[in-house]
Formats: sequence, structure tokens, C-alpha cells
Amino acid sequence: MKSYQKLTTTVPQPAACRVEEEGAASTPTGRGKLAPWWVGSGLLVAAVLLSTITVWVLRQVSGGWPRPTLPPKCLLVPENHRFDCYPERHVVVTQELCESRGCCFMETPPSAGGKRGVPWCFYPPDFPSYTLESLNQTALGMVGLLVRREKAYYPQDIGMLRLDVEFQTDTRLHIKITDATNPRYEVPLEVPQTMKRAENPIYSLDFSWDPFGVLLRRKATGTVLLNTTVAPLIFANQFLQISTSLPSKFLYGLGEHRGTFLHSLDWNTLTLWARDVAPTESFNLYGSHPFYLLMEEGGDAHGVFLLNSNAIEVALQPAPGLTWRTIGGVLDFYIFLGPDPNMVIQQYQQVIGFPAMPPLWALSFHLCRWGYGSSNETWEIVRAMRNYRIPQDVQWNDIDYMDGYRDFTFDPQKFASLPSLVEDLHKHGQRYVMILDPGISSTNPHGSYWPFDEGLRRGLFLNTTQGQPLIGQVWPGFTAFADFSNPDTHQWWLENLQRFHAHVPFDGLWIDMNEPSNFMDGSEDGCPPGELDSPPYTPAVLGDSLSAKTVCASAKQKASVHYNLHNLYGLMEAKATASALIQIRGKRPFVISRSTFPSQGQYSGHWLGDNRSQWKDMYYSIPGMLSFSLFGIPLVGADICGFSGSTSEELCTRWMQLGAFYPFARNHNTQNEQAQDPTAFSPAARTAMKDVLLTRYSLLPFLYTLFHRAHLQGDTVARPLFFEFPQDVATLGLDRQFLWGQSLLVTPVLEPGVDSVTGYFPRGVWYDFYTGSSVNSSGETLKMSAPLEHLNLHVREGAILPTQNIFTSTVLHASTEATEVTIGTLSIFGVRQPPSKVLLNGQERPFSYLDNQVLTVTDLGLSLSRGFSLRWL
Repeated sequence: MKSYQKLTTTVPQPAACRVEEEGAASTPTGRGKLAPWWVGSGLLVAAVLLSTITVWVLRQVSGGWPRPTLPPKCLLVPENHRFDCYPERHVVVTQELCESRGCCFMETPPSAGGKRGVPWCFYPPDFPSYTLESLNQTALGMVGLLVRREKAYYPQDIGMLRLDVEFQTDTRLHIKITDATNPRYEVPLEVPQTMKRAENPIYSLDFSWDPFGVLLRRKATGTVLLNTTVAPLIFANQFLQISTSLPSKFLYGLGEHRGTFLHSLDWNTLTLWARDVAPTESFNLYGSHPFYLLMEEGGDAHGVFLLNSNAIEVALQPAPGLTWRTIGGVLDFYIFLGPDPNMVIQQYQQVIGFPAMPPLWALSFHLCRWGYGSSNETWEIVRAMRNYRIPQDVQWNDIDYMDGYRDFTFDPQKFASLPSLVEDLHKHGQRYVMILDPGISSTNPHGSYWPFDEGLRRGLFLNTTQGQPLIGQVWPGFTAFADFSNPDTHQWWLENLQRFHAHVPFDGLWIDMNEPSNFMDGSEDGCPPGELDSPPYTPAVLGDSLSAKTVCASAKQKASVHYNLHNLYGLMEAKATASALIQIRGKRPFVISRSTFPSQGQYSGHWLGDNRSQWKDMYYSIPGMLSFSLFGIPLVGADICGFSGSTSEELCTRWMQLGAFYPFARNHNTQNEQAQDPTAFSPAARTAMKDVLLTRYSLLPFLYTLFHRAHLQGDTVARPLFFEFPQDVATLGLDRQFLWGQSLLVTPVLEPGVDSVTGYFPRGVWYDFYTGSSVNSSGETLKMSAPLEHLNLHVREGAILPTQNIFTSTVLHASTEATEVTIGTLSIFGVRQPPSKVLLNGQERPFSYLDNQVLTVTDLGLSLSRGFSLRWL
């Protein structure tokens, strides 16, 4: 019997920061003038003036840092509500620079750790913005004209903007702002077209006319979800900025980044620009997902999606507030009203597309290594896994299988037996996956490497501004980069894969290095001068340049310049790859991609990149996995046991237990480190790893069902606890536990040298997965036993988890499309009294009953194709 120790729970309190308007904003059909933009933030002017002047005077008297004399209007803006007027990095902002932009300058002490804190240069209440000159009704919403009469401080400021509003559904609003007179680049993403205006929206929309601002409220509660009057709108050719207040501090999403699942609003800036770098805090990583989910006070939720593929910064501040900055495209927002978080994610995926349904084998255990060295060594690992009877359905190879690291080749000496290995895998019901990169070797003698020769002949590579293939450097040396924005490239990609599949009949594909990654900055010739490679404003990207370890932003592609398409590169390659697999194999495709963008779940899953064999990396995999659940990419996981560095037996055992509950479960590590597949460890560790994998395999029907619901309606597979308990504020910051679906709670050990773990149990009855012992929680943090061989799993009351024991399917006739699935055993948890008899369809059946209130009926042989009744008396 398991014992639980109740611990004191620290419950985070939601911020009491509901925005209330002073003065009346105009309705969509009225015209009026709102008080200055700072009024919209809900500040009481007298209180603010008094508190700010008091703090300022005290600092002056106490000999604080030097301060210039400030205009009274600047003193009205408290620190947390100062929106940055000078966000440029690596610039010491002086009073002269700041005031040249017409902004307020006030020095504040540096923040801890050297991070950016309260901005020294911030917008005054009367900073010029756009005016809403006209607003007219349309069939779906309204259209308006925005005019700026005073230029902002970035070049090519656009004076007239078009505002389009569509009330698309009762829970979805679409707001788009773009140049009123000239077309601009827009993301080529297929989005649903609305034919009818929403009849009963659960939101209300108001506008401030001068200065222009959007105020969005939830009707049921009056909560202000968006209030863009808190700072001026700026819309220049290569600098677009809009700010809003937030109704709480509980903000999630905005990937891809490494950190806690709940974002810090303490002057935190998140950059979205696809980049090849080992996952590290504060850096822009592999993908770009400009979507956030916010939990409101009381348990409601909403989401906001900016459909923009240019480089983006999202600046968070403790007001709470948020600022979007992007250096191209348009401001194209979708707002999802939920009202619960599950519905928000479903509504988001109605716009970007529901994820693909993976084949069942994709949900099994995968094994890979860079550094097997040969196909025979790879084969030896496969045989060892079979000998130990450790579940493994899929074997992978990293880039060392290639001949000179060239795509669509395999090493004729070290991997000569690769076709035989794949044949053997297939005979044993296993699958094979290998890696591909988008960089195509460009240095081979003409006529010796068909992929480059043919791609060059057809003009399928990224080009320089001079119209020649842009040459960078990746694993095979100098390379050209496939242009997946060109439909002809998809055909060339298919032909290359068909030629290789004829020799090595792979089952799935792993597309890597597709940010795209480049071992040099830009190209072998650098990048040309100009506004694309050196824009007026560069977001806070790692390397301080758009071309850092990637191609030049000025590179030419079929659909547009790379400046606009960079963040779409992985998506476009995934789309081409999934299409090719369908044509080659005639089955549901399996693709795992490193770089991702919204809608990619339709084509691929994702792994969380080149992590390290460290305990903190294991922890960070949970918020990473949960974030991609928000992004509509449920097939996600991290490299189990870590990619770089050598793991320990304890770390790898704990990580295998956690990884067995990643939706995508792959153990993968790099060359020149010790092996970390289950066969490499002691009998005790090997047994623990095998046991947890068998648990995963027993739950595959449940996991497969979750993916089917994700595919059909946008449910999440792995989900945070607050998705099921949105009114329990104690769940809002939890990212060391997670759920599968609604009902299976996973509480892994994430620290070394311990034999217990603490976990939060929301209100209700929870049953130990293995024993059926119950925990009746009022919402408590409990300490549980967790020896090295044990992972804590709990089942929520009322749940039904479909599992298998041993399942064997045999097709007797070629025309048979489905075989019967039978139920062998039923276990019912929480049967409070020992039954005297168990009846199946009225007939008595043998049963067992344990003291922990678990009733088990075995050897049922029930077909799911027929109804049945099981009752106990």
C-alpha cells in the first residue's frame, strides 16, 4: 500500500488587474474621443501622480541616481506601465537619443542579473499615434481607415492604414491592419474563409478613435482582454509595433524557447526567429509560434495569434502588458475566446489546421544514435534489444549513414548492409527512419551527384541577389539550399526520395537543420548591404544579425525574399516531405522536424532539439512538450537521456520513465559519448526501463485514441493540469507534472539522489495506476515514494483507459480491412465493497477483489464489435 504525505501548498494568486475604462470608448458605429491613451490602462491619475512624485522626491532626497527634470506628463506613467520607446539592443540610451524620438527619459537602477528592466526611454501619454478617420459596416464586420499625421521615428513610416474586422464566429475575432494603399507581404497560410457574420459573439469590441485603439471585452465577465490604447501604434515598412494590457499574469506559448511553461512578465523579451542552437534559456530557438494563451481571473481563457512570419519580438512587462514588434508583413490577429483553455486550443487549430493522425508505430519506442559507426553496429543494437525483449518498434540513423554527409546516399563501406538491416526490421514488424538535411552538396564533379545537378538545372535553390545559387556550408561542406517555397522543388524532392527508397525502403523521415542552418553567416561571400540584411531595427536575435548561422535575409526564393520566408522554411520542407511519403508508401506519413511554424502539425511532429544529458534539461522538456501541445503539434518529445554529454545510469533511468510518456518517445545521443540505449546499463536499470516501456505499450490504445481526438477536433494529448482544473489557481504554474488526456497524471522524478517525489493532486479521487490505491484530495501537494524503478502514475476518478495485454493481429484474407479487438481483462478501481458475484451478460464469471478496492475480471474474450453488460452484486 502506498503512503502519501501531505505538504503545505503555496498557491499563486492571480493578479488583481482587471482593466476598467475611464471615459467612454466609442462603439463600432459611434464616433468620439477617448481620454489620453494611458487612461485605458485603468490608472487613477491623482493616485498615480501622488505615488510617483513621492517616490521621485524620496529618491532625490536620499541621494539616489541622477535624474533630469521631467515634464509632469512623464511623471504620470508608473514604472510597470512604461512601454519602451527605444528597444534597440547594444545602444546606451541617453536623454538626447530618447528625447529625439519625443519620449520620456528617466534612469532606473539596473535589474538583477544584468537583464533589461524598466525602460529608461518610454512613451509619454500624448505621443502621436493613428486616428481612426472612418469606420463602415461590412457583411462580416467592419472596415476602417487609420491616419497618422505626425511621422514616427522609423524610416518609411506608413501614413494611411486599413483596418479590417471580421466577427468570424461567436468565439473567434479577426483583426487585420495593413497598408491602405500598397500591398504588403502576407503569410501564404490557408486559413478558413468566413461566409457569415457571428450572430451571438461572446465578446464585445469597442474602439478609441483618437488616438486609435482596440478594446476587446468578454461579455460574461466584463474582463478587458485587449486594450491597445496603452501605447501608440507604429507601422513603418520594417518596424510594426502594437501594445496591449493583459488581464492577468498567467501567460503561456510564444515559442520556441526554453524556460518555464508559465512565462515571466518581469521585463522579459521573447524573440521568434528560427535558429540552430542547442536549447538555452533566453535564446530564440528552432521554431516560430506567435501565439499565446492567457488564463484570466476566475478560470476563463483566451488566445491571440499573430499571423506573421517575419522576425518578431514579444516584450512582456509586469503591468501586466505585452508588446508585439515585427519587422515586416502586416498585423494580422486572430483572437480566440474559449472560454476554457481546451476550447481556445481547438479554436486556434480551426484556423491553422488540425494535426495529422500518426501511424500507430509512430507512438511506440524509437532508438537512434549519431555514432553507431556502421549499419552492422546499428543491427547489433537492434538484436540486443530483441534479446532482452525490450520493446522497440523503430530504429533510426543519424547523418553518419550518408556517404560524405550527402543526402540520398549511404556509405558504401560502413553502411553497405543498410538495405539488409531495413529488410530485417520489416520482417520483425519494425520500422526504419533516417535523417535528411536541406543543404545539398555543391562541390561534386558535374554528373556525379544527381540531386545537385538536377536541382541546379531546374533552378530549385535559394539564390543570391545576383541570381546565382547561394552557397553556404553545412555537414557535406559547401552546399546550396533547396527552395521549398517553389512547387517544382517538391517534385524534385519526391524524385530524390523515390530513387533512395528503391535501395533503402525507409518508413519515415527526420528533417533536420531546416531553420535553415548554416555553419557560416549568410553565405561564402557574406551578405550584400541593404535594408533586408541590415534592417533599421534588428530584433534581439542570437548573434545580433538576421544572417547569424543561417542564409542571407536578401536571398531570393520563389514565393518571396528569405527575409519574409525564413520562419516558414521548416514548414515548407515538412509539407514537401509528408506529401512525398504519401506518394511513395501510400500510407499515413511519419515526419519529425526541427524547425516549425503554425500549421506544421498537419505535416510533422517535432523533437526539442540538441539537449544535454543534464537534470535541468530533463525538466525543461516538460514545459517544451506542453508548449507544443498549445501550438497544435501534439507529436512531440525530447531526446531521452539527452543528446550531448554522457548520461548517468540514474539520470537515464529517470529520463526513460519520463520519456515513456512523451507523445513521441525517442532515445537519441551523439557520437563520442557512452551508449545510452537500455541494453547499455545494469540489469536493474535495464529492467526498470523495460517495465516503463511495457507500461507505455499497454497504454497505446489510450494514446492512439488521444491522437485521434487531436486529429479530429484539436484536443491536446499531453496537457497541463490547469486545462482540466482551470479554476484551481494552484495548477497555473505547474510544469513538473502533466496529464495524458483528461485522466492520467504523470509525476516524474526530476532530481538526482532521491527516492521520493512531490506532486499536486487537484480536488477529487485519484487511483494509483499499478495498485488501484486511492487518494481523495481536496487540492493538495503530496509526497510519494519513488524508488529508482518506479514512476508515479495516477488515474482520475471516472476515467476509462483502454489498454492491451498482448495484442496480435492476423489478416486472413487480403480484402479484410479490420480485425476484431477483444477485451481480455477488466479492472475496476474504487469498488467499495467486495462483490458476491460478477455477471457478464447475465452469466457468472470468476473474479478477484483486493483490499485496495480493485475488482479484476480476467479471461473475458469479449469482442468490441458486440455490446455486453458487466455487473457486480
